[in-house]
Amino acid sequence: MKKDEHNTSWGSVAGWYDELLEKDADTYQSQVVLPNLLRVLALRKGIRVLDIACGQGFFARAFGETGASVEGADISKELIAYATTHSPKAIQFYAAPAHDLSFAKAASVDVATIVLALQNIENMAEALAEARRVLKPNGRLVLVLNHPTFRVLKHSSWGYDEERNIQYRRVDRYLSGERVAVDMHPGKKNSQQTISFHRSLQDISKALFKNGLSITRLEEWISHRKSGKGPRQKAEDIARKEFPLFMMIEARVI
Repeated sequence: MKKDEHNTSWGSVAGWYDELLEKDADTYQSQVVLPNLLRVLALRKGIRVLDIACGQGFFARAFGETGASVEGADISKELIAYATTHSPKAIQFYAAPAHDLSFAKAASVDVATIVLALQNIENMAEALAEARRVLKPNGRLVLVLNHPTFRVLKHSSWGYDEERNIQYRRVDRYLSGERVAVDMHPGKKNSQQTISFHRSLQDISKALFKNGLSITRLEEWISHRKSGKGPRQKAEDIARKEFPLFMMIEARVI
């Protein structure tokens, strides 16, 4: 295990994350990411899917319901335990980091996914190389990211122009890569932290190309939520439609 693997794992917040996805029906994962992702993937029986950094199996289970053959892997043994408990036995899960998927044979997977996790993977280039290794010729890697341009941890925020009644997105820095400690429960005593890595779209694009993957499709997904009544309601709802929360990148084996 490399020095920082434990620090980037979500094992320490596994229970909280599992409860969030299993008990809250109004998450971005369930209301925005999953329906869009299923549309893009268009899975069916006979397709083999590997969900890399699968967490507690939320997306892997949905993939399996399409009839596709599904496997999942995550560095966190705690999250893999939840995934195994929640999922049918037909879905196999492995405790493995994204940069070492040795359980999977080369050129054996039709579709690989990394959903809301690339920003938590320190060894991005190695992870993309492994994804490329396991994909069949013309296989697809589908990434879902917190939008790398508008959601820059600790360097982006909402602002409001009182004179123009406009809510805007402020971005203080973007191109510089950064390792960021994220407080999972701000304000709470002994709140646990995870590690996130900011990368520009250029960084991601170059890493994909260097590892034999070419971008074939890109989409940006907005929030499903709406503001309650108030003087800023209209401005806030307009801003949600103008500044996407997530970016989807599909890349195929070159």
